[in-house]
Amino acid sequence: MQQIFEKIVSFNQIRRSRLMQISGVTACGLIAALAVAKSITFIILAISISTLLLAFGLAYKKKLQTAAYILLWSMSAMLSAFALTGAGLFDLAILGYPGLLIIAAILGSVRLFMSVLLFVIAQCILLTWLTLHGHITPHMPSLTWPHLVFILVIFIVTGFSVYVLVRDIKRLMLSLQQENSKVQQGQAKIQHLAHHDPLTNLANRSYGETLFQQSLADCLQQQHQLALLFIDLDNFKPVNDALGHAAGDDLLKQLASRLKKILPADHALIRFGGDEFLVLAPHSANSHNMDQLADNLISQITAVFDIFQTQVSVSASIGIAFAPIDGTDFKQLCRKADIAMYRAKEQGRNTYHYFDDSLDRANNDKFKLLQMLRLALSEQQFRLYYQPQVALNNGSITAMEALLRWPQADGTMIGPDQFIPLAESSGLINELGSWVINQACLHCAQLRKQGFTGLRIAVNVSVVQFKDGQLQKIIQQALQRAALPAEALELELTESLLVDNTEHILQQLNGLSQLGLTIAIDDFGTGYSNLSYLRRFNASTLKIDRSFISTEQQWQANAPLVEAIIQMAASLGLNTVAEGIENADMAKNLQALGCKEGQGYYWSPAVAIEQLPALLNKLQLQAKAL
Repeated sequence: MQQIFEKIVSFNQIRRSRLMQISGVTACGLIAALAVAKSITFIILAISISTLLLAFGLAYKKKLQTAAYILLWSMSAMLSAFALTGAGLFDLAILGYPGLLIIAAILGSVRLFMSVLLFVIAQCILLTWLTLHGHITPHMPSLTWPHLVFILVIFIVTGFSVYVLVRDIKRLMLSLQQENSKVQQGQAKIQHLAHHDPLTNLANRSYGETLFQQSLADCLQQQHQLALLFIDLDNFKPVNDALGHAAGDDLLKQLASRLKKILPADHALIRFGGDEFLVLAPHSANSHNMDQLADNLISQITAVFDIFQTQVSVSASIGIAFAPIDGTDFKQLCRKADIAMYRAKEQGRNTYHYFDDSLDRANNDKFKLLQMLRLALSEQQFRLYYQPQVALNNGSITAMEALLRWPQADGTMIGPDQFIPLAESSGLINELGSWVINQACLHCAQLRKQGFTGLRIAVNVSVVQFKDGQLQKIIQQALQRAALPAEALELELTESLLVDNTEHILQQLNGLSQLGLTIAIDDFGTGYSNLSYLRRFNASTLKIDRSFISTEQQWQANAPLVEAIIQMAASLGLNTVAEGIENADMAKNLQALGCKEGQGYYWSPAVAIEQLPALLNKLQLQAKAL
């Protein structure tokens, strides 16, 4: 808008300047003619000079429209007066009309131009009619030097006017050409920005789809396949966190430059978004070539980057899908390559994986299960089952572990190993975990009122539940709602939690310990197994994973390790609970090694809350009988 306003102002300035120039030059020419004029010619010239000076003054005061009208009509009137008093239609004054029309067309409005044109036409018709009917008698003067002066004045004024106006037109055309060139350059730049990522200058996702369609058409014509490689950096976020986003941007630019250098000319590199890239690679169904390309890409990505005088290393996982085998729709093919990429991450990262239909089925199954999970939460389809923990020396019940179950209408169960990871990845674990804590506390309080006064309850907690910092508040509210003392609740944590965001979790665990509840480390020995963490996290119990003892063969292979865990736990003042005890011999073996408690089918599988009182009574009677 500002540029348009500036152009209007500039045009008006030029128009004002030309009106003043033409008025001034014409007035000077008429003054020269006035010197040789006589009688009526002198009077006409004198009046015309005064009107021209008026037009000049009006133009100077920026009254351009009025100045243009006065200039053109005064000149028209002057020429008409000369023609009427002279040779009529053959008078020299007629030569001035074309110049007036040019000036009117360029400097005047459409209305002014049309009025002058119609006046000229009417004047010519009138002169012809008057002459033919004898109302005027044209007299042809003999040629004199003053006539030459009049002709020269007409030619000079007309020529000057035409020259300056045509020169303005040429300048305007040149300006328009320059503006058009700028517009075209601007459009090209806008189109480039619309199609390319501003950071890496690679094709963006939108333009990538166009490149995909073009490449696919070429490949189909040549009976080749088109491979789509979906690249995701495995550990890019720590670069941003440690060095800042400017460092991350620099890494992405360097990476784009590296990959472009190794890719053939018929391959396309696309920035899909964030730290994700696509490669479109025409493929002749030679798996070795595709393996080599994927290996080369990973090799380039894992090579050290020099970022702000710091050496940085990242890795990448790559998923590969093929058109037309896996589909011809760009979005669907990206989705399938993305699924394959996540399988590569599951396989340890820094590798690649090809898409196959089993991955799609698994992904669809996961999606369906997620929808079922949301519905199950809203309808409270979950149930808590409980399995006793028993003292190995006297058979007394030390605690009940709450185990989450998801019963189905057909009588089957969806196992926790299926829905717990999905709940964690989808963020539903917080809602689900809160429900479990509240239900377990209510059940424990209910059983205590039924006479099982010293009963304690153990609840499994996911690392995800610690991330929002609300776990302590949820537990406090659950204990208050159930009127249950904190010492009746034990939290079971997996080893992986101990090395995930340690300080953040440590602060929350310290607060929970101060409430009076206890902490157990579940599945000990299958993960990180750093005993130094146990003291920091105020753990009171280690639960030895069932994989060490559930079969005789496993026991024979792992007995020394189990003994070492029990002894180390004892040296730290920690209680040990062995999971997966199936028979009396295994219970005796573990007791002999110093294990204090056990849990497993030897005593009972997990049972529903309705069956729990009978089970507790049965176990108490068995303990008394020992």
